Amino acid sequence: MSAAGFWDDQERAQKISTEHNRVSKRLELYRQLTADFEDAAGLFELEPDLADDIERSIVPLRRELARLQEAALFDGEYDAGDAVVTLQSGTGGTDAQDWTEMLLRMYERWAAERGFKVELLEASPGEEAGLKSATFTIGGENAYGILKAERGKHRLVRQSPFDQAHRRHTAFATVIVAPLLPDDTDVEIDEGDLKIDTYRAQGAGGQHVNKTDSAVRITHLPTGIVVAIQNERSQSANKQTAMRVLKARLVERAEEEREAMLAKERGGAADTGFGGESIRSYVLHPYQLVKDNRTGHETGNTQGVLDGGLDPFIHEYLLARAAGKIV
Repeated sequence: MSAAGFWDDQERAQKISTEHNRVSKRLELYRQLTADFEDAAGLFELEPDLADDIERSIVPLRRELARLQEAALFDGEYDAGDAVVTLQSGTGGTDAQDWTEMLLRMYERWAAERGFKVELLEASPGEEAGLKSATFTIGGENAYGILKAERGKHRLVRQSPFDQAHRRHTAFATVIVAPLLPDDTDVEIDEGDLKIDTYRAQGAGGQHVNKTDSAVRITHLPTGIVVAIQNERSQSANKQTAMRVLKARLVERAEEEREAMLAKERGGAADTGFGGESIRSYVLHPYQLVKDNRTGHETGNTQGVLDGGLDPFIHEYLLARAAGKIV
């Protein structure tokens, strides 16, 4: 960065500068954690009777160390950037739509705990309750790399609040995660491959949203990818956002195909989470258990997970993937 002519190429210089800031923050955090650990170790050597207090004091250190270890696992082209997440209700009727809304709340709480920024782009309400779908962005360092751990089907088992007999029901929702690309990213899309529909936005949003056909739905015919955006104030703004999300989804699809090819070369199957099996089960009845079907990690604190306590599941997945246990 100190070389002569560094800023002659503004675009390249900006990318390097951003990477420099990211690595500098990571290095600063590592030094701080090292100092905190040495202080705790020194205190324990002098006052071993304070072991319990020292253990409690380093809980935040353990958490930050886990995140630093996690950050070292990202090597994908888009891992360091923001993510766009789409939730889609699946099998299960009203329960599945309610489950989709529960997942949205879970990810919003998880992002808030992480210090990430969430922006809701679209939420299509169900006929009775919940959401048919929702699309939102999550902004923060390594957001996409982290959230790739959540791709796939999520399964809920509980006594249905929509069943008068309170019988046990199973519902599914799919989580799709794509990298949120800069506006100027060049992704080739043939206009002839697009079907663009406009419709009246649903749900909250004020008089303007409810009385004009401002919402936009874009279908990419070759892949069947559908993107609907309704939260902007104008049709043109919704179309612009929808195109950006579509580009992200197409890039994600290409990433999945690349992963599948690499997995095939290694003699395995890519774990993109879009097969017939769910990646994670959330059982609320007849017992309480959340279990990741890829890593085996589980907890009985179901409410804690639904309140955003996803980090242990994400961390176990990233470690297993880095170790080659998940292809």
